[in-house]
Amino acid sequence: MTAQVGRARTVTDTLRTGRNFLDPALRAAVGSLPESMQRIVGHHFGWRDEHGAPVDEDQGKAIRPTLVLLAGRAVGADPQQVLPAAVAVELVHNFSLLHDDVMDGDLTRRHRPTAWSVFGSGPAILAGDALLTLAAEVLTSSGHPAAIAGLKELNATVLDLVDGQSSDMSFERRSDVALPECLTMVGSKTGALLGCSCALGAFFGGASEERVEHLRRFGFRLGLAFQLVDDVLGIWGDPAVTGKPVHSDLRNRKKSLPVVAALNSGTAAGRELAELYADGRELSEQDAVRAARLVSDSGARDWSRTHIGTLEAEALHHLNTADPEPGPAAELTELTHMLTRRRH
Repeated sequence: MTAQVGRARTVTDTLRTGRNFLDPALRAAVGSLPESMQRIVGHHFGWRDEHGAPVDEDQGKAIRPTLVLLAGRAVGADPQQVLPAAVAVELVHNFSLLHDDVMDGDLTRRHRPTAWSVFGSGPAILAGDALLTLAAEVLTSSGHPAAIAGLKELNATVLDLVDGQSSDMSFERRSDVALPECLTMVGSKTGALLGCSCALGAFFGGASEERVEHLRRFGFRLGLAFQLVDDVLGIWGDPAVTGKPVHSDLRNRKKSLPVVAALNSGTAAGRELAELYADGRELSEQDAVRAARLVSDSGARDWSRTHIGTLEAEALHHLNTADPEPGPAAELTELTHMLTRRRH
């Protein structure tokens, strides 16, 4: 127990340090947007209420920019050297969140109303577009020698992310989604950005191509595990802890990884779940509870736990192969443990 408390404190400090280092530069970048966009983005980030008054709400864990900073330190770079990449990654991530909330119809994020539910779907989409444009501006105006190459890397990742989101949405209309293609979708939607975060940190830190690639693979596998944990929490997590609506993915008939594993399990529970998902009527909360039970009965919950462990081990193998500096390597390892074993 003592070791777990100490580890949690270390990870909390790592994320807090990353957030505190990032925040001034992030706020400065957002401050360059038109006021109409600042108001929406400020609400989304937890800096302003719906009327524009300053508040200090939950801003999220800043996992992706922290990975950029830690990857830079892992190859011996000063954090200031990789800060533009960290800001750009955080802007791209939040571009995707603003759009995802509109597409999914989610009313809350981080225990607060989503931007679209306050300002409307059109303004929220525009705010997301503004963040994507701003990310490119932050990189190109940084003067860093790797800025243009870094922008190409980030743009390619955004295309992966969009492709993954498109596949995710198309899965909702299909009854024949295979587990390998679902894993590919998650790799594009979530793994690619975490992999890009680690690669950009190493790249902006002046690392060799080989070290950059191993850190990318570390981040990619961590991203897969992170999304699978998120999918598990989306079915069985406590909304009071996660801050997300309970069973919303099931009610929307989303083909998350545990669901697809269940549908492809060849079990009676999997077949019953397929029938429930094929029913054209809107799923009630009772239906969603039943669906969660069927996913578990099919063995998909156990599969998810096992696969998370496998991805964690593969991620840490690539981290160690990148020959990182000891201090940031330890922080990345503890962060990996926290993200793959989290409850929110």
